[in-house]
Amino acid sequence: MAGLGAPELIIIGVVLVLLFGAKKLPDTARALGQSLRLFKKETAKLRDDDSSEPTVVKAQAETVTAPAAPQQVTTASSVEDRLRALEEENRRLKAATAEPTVNGAPLSQTQKDQSSS
Repeated sequence: MAGLGAPELIIIGVVLVLLFGAKKLPDTARALGQSLRLFKKETAKLRDDDSSEPTVVKAQAETVTAPAAPQQVTTASSVEDRLRALEEENRRLKAATAEPTVNGAPLSQTQKDQSSS
């Protein structure tokens, strides 16, 4: 298998004409050419993006590493505050489920109000 010679190319051409017909070949060739052009443009864009990306990543990494220490302190305190708020909400929900309520008021109080009216 050294390569494709003239006889092989002629046989391939005849097979293509038989498979696709003479009318479809120009349309197929045109579509193939457009696809190849589009593929070349996209690969060129990818190469351009790849060559410019490392400088952007380095710049972002430098800006992120400098304020990392203060963010950890505020994040830890905000996490603790959030945890306290969640614990308080959990206590309120447990208390609310222990005694049934009607429109946010305990059911026993609602029954007292209705019986006194």
